[in-house]
Amino acid sequence: MNTSLATDYFTRIQEDLGVTLNEIQKQAVTQTEGAVLLLASPGSGKTTTLLMRIGYLVHELGTHPSRIKAVTFSRASAVEMKERYVRYFPGQKSQVQFSTIHSLSFEIVREYYGNQPDSFLIIEGGADAPKEGAVRNDARNASAATGHAVQPPLYKQAILRHLYKSLTGEPLTDDQMEELTTYISYVKNKMLSEDEWGTVKISIPQAEGLLREYERFKRSGHSCLLVDYDDMLTMANDLLARNPALLAVYQGRYDYLLTDESQDTSLVQHDILAKLAQRHGNLFVVADDDQSIYSWRGAEPGYLLNFREQYPAAKVLFMEQNYRSVPVIVDTANQFIRRNKQRYDKNMFTDNQDEGTVRIHTAADSRAQTAYLIEALRSVDRDKLADTAILYRNNASSIAVIHALDHAGIPFYMKDTDNRFFSHWVVEDILNFMRMTFTDKRPDLLSKIHLKMNGYISKQQMAELLGIENQEPVFDNLLHHVSLKDYQIKPLETVRDTFREMSGMPPLPAIRVIRERLGYDKGLDRLCEWQGHRKEHMVEILNTLEEIAETQETMTAFAARLKTLEAALKTSKRRKEDVPAVTLSTFHSAKGLEFDQVYMIDLMDGIIPSSEDLKAYASGNESPLEEAVRLFYVGMTRAKFHLELIFCRERGGEKTSESRFVSHVRSLVKPEHTITSDGSARTVALQAGDGVRHHSFGMGEVIGMNGDLIDIRFGQDIRTLSLRVCLEMELLEVLSME
Repeated sequence: MNTSLATDYFTRIQEDLGVTLNEIQKQAVTQTEGAVLLLASPGSGKTTTLLMRIGYLVHELGTHPSRIKAVTFSRASAVEMKERYVRYFPGQKSQVQFSTIHSLSFEIVREYYGNQPDSFLIIEGGADAPKEGAVRNDARNASAATGHAVQPPLYKQAILRHLYKSLTGEPLTDDQMEELTTYISYVKNKMLSEDEWGTVKISIPQAEGLLREYERFKRSGHSCLLVDYDDMLTMANDLLARNPALLAVYQGRYDYLLTDESQDTSLVQHDILAKLAQRHGNLFVVADDDQSIYSWRGAEPGYLLNFREQYPAAKVLFMEQNYRSVPVIVDTANQFIRRNKQRYDKNMFTDNQDEGTVRIHTAADSRAQTAYLIEALRSVDRDKLADTAILYRNNASSIAVIHALDHAGIPFYMKDTDNRFFSHWVVEDILNFMRMTFTDKRPDLLSKIHLKMNGYISKQQMAELLGIENQEPVFDNLLHHVSLKDYQIKPLETVRDTFREMSGMPPLPAIRVIRERLGYDKGLDRLCEWQGHRKEHMVEILNTLEEIAETQETMTAFAARLKTLEAALKTSKRRKEDVPAVTLSTFHSAKGLEFDQVYMIDLMDGIIPSSEDLKAYASGNESPLEEAVRLFYVGMTRAKFHLELIFCRERGGEKTSESRFVSHVRSLVKPEHTITSDGSARTVALQAGDGVRHHSFGMGEVIGMNGDLIDIRFGQDIRTLSLRVCLEMELLEVLSME
C-alpha cells in the first residue's frame, strides 16, 4: 500500500464527499490484494466502506471499472449500491459491475448457450410476471409447442400445483407452495445429491417424489430446457466446473470480486465466486455472521467461520463501531448476541452520546398489545411516523395490528405485502361456516367444510347430498335422503340446531361456536395430522380473526371488514410515498433498515424462538436456536434511540410464556425503579432480578417495571401490581437489591 496515496485519498473523500473513515474502514479500503473477510457489525457503515474501496481501486490504483465485479444478495441491494456509487463518483464512462449472484449466474449460462438462442426458458413468476432475462419468454407459446394433451402453463408454481394434484389428488395450498418452493431452493443451494433429498425435513406429503417429478418434467417433453432461478445457480456452477474455457473467460474478465451480505450466501453461490477468484485471489467478502438468518433457504454461515481454511492467507478485519444506535441499545444487543457459541468473538461499541431507552412491556393479551401500540403511536408526531417500525417474526402478527392502525387512522407501510392471510383456507372456512347461518340450502358450502366439523360426513355421503336438487335444507336432505350410520344422526341433528342458533349471532361468539361446538378446532387437529399443516399457524389465524371480530357487530360487517383490510394492505406500498407512515415488517425483511423507534411484538416462546427451534434444542441441535437469537438481534439493532420489547401473557385464551430472549434482555438491562411513598423520605429502588415477599402471594422475583406497574413472577404465575399501592399498604418486602 502506498501510504501517501492512501492518505491523499482519505483526505479527498472527506473534503469532497463528506465521508470520514475509521482505522478499520481504512484498512478494508486499502487491503486490495488477496482474500479479505470484513466482519461488519450492524450500523458500522459497511456499504460506504465497500464503495470507498471500489473508488480507491478505480481512482487511486487505476483499475478499469469494468474489471471490478460487486455481487450482493438482493436486486434491491445491487440497485442501491450502484446508485450510491454513481452519486459518490459521477462521470465515469465505464461503470463498475454491480449485480446479484443470480444475474451473474444467468450471464454465465447465457454465454455458454450463446449460439443456441432457444435452448432454455426461465419459468419463474406467473403469466403477468416479467421474465428476468429469459432467452425465450413466451411461456404460453412454449406450452402449446410441447403438444401435450394435459399440460400446465410453463410457470414454476403452475407446474408444481399440477404435479402435486397428480400425485396426491389434493390441491396444493399457498402455505404448502411456500414450503415446497423453499424446500426445492434449499436442496439446490445446499448442492444435495438426489440420494440426500429425503433427509430434508418437510411436512408436505410426497415432497421428495414431487421434486423428482418436477426435475423430470423440466427436462423432458419440451422444445427447450425449463429453468428456475435455483437451476440458474447450479447450472452456472456446473458449467464453470466442466468447461475450463468458459471458466477461463470469467476468471480473466474481473480482477477484483467483492461480495456484500455474504452471511446470506449459499454453498453453491460460494462455489461460483470461489471459482471466479481462483486465478487472482482478490476476493473481498463483507459479512456479519451474527446476522445470518436464512439457513432455511440454504445460507451457509459456516463458510464465514471456516474462511481461513479455504483462504489461509486471508486478512480478517473486525468493523465493530456502531454509528446507528445509542449506547444502551448497542450495549444490550452486544451482550445479548454473546449467548451464541458459533460466532466470531466481536465487541460492538459506539461513541454516540445520545440517551435512549430499552423498555420491556407486558400486555395482558394480544388485544391489549395492539391497544398499547396505538397509544404509543398517537404520541408520535405525524411527521415522525416514518421513523417508527413495528417488527414481528410471522406475517400473521401484522393483521391485528393493521386492523387497529386502520381503525385509528394511523397510516402504515408494509415492508412485506402478504395478502395470503385473507385468501387462506382457514379464513375461507370460517366465512363458509358463517354463510351457512344465512342459508341452509347450499350443499356446496357444506361440501367445503364437512370434513372439518362434527357429524363425520364421508365424501361418499357428501356426493349423494350434492346430487339432490330439491331445494330443501341441506341437513334435512342429509337426515332423510342420504344413507347414514346410526351414530351420525344425533351429531348431525346437533350441528343443524347449532347452525340455526347462530343465525344473527355477533361474529366473535359465532367464531367460538364454530371452533368449539361445531368442532372446527378438532377438525384442524385431524387435518394437520393427515396433511402435515402446522397447527400453531392455524390457531394464530383463528386468534387474529377473533380479534377483528370483536370490533364488529354482525357477521356481514365482519366479512366486509376483512375485505377492507385486504384492500388497505394492497395499497400500503404506496402510502410510504404519499404520507409519513409507520413501517410494519418481519424481522427477516427489516435487515438493513433503521428507525428511531422500534417495537418488537409477539415475543413469546413458541413464536420466537419457535416451537420447532425449541424442539431441536431439546434434542441437542443448537443451530436453530442460535439462528433465532440472531434474528432477535437483527430486530434489536434496527433501533436508533428507542427499543421496546412486547409480549402477551395470554393469546387466544391460552396462557403464554414470555420469550426466553426477553427474559435475557431483562437480565441485561436491569432498569432501576425508584419511588417515594406518601411523600415521605422513604425510597425503594427495585430492579429486575430482585427477590420480594408479598403479603398475599408469597415469595417472588421482579421481572420488569413500567411506570408504577411492576411485574413479579410468583411460582408459575406473573402478576402486575402497583408498586405505590404495595408500598402504601405495606404489602411488599424487598429481599435483595443489587
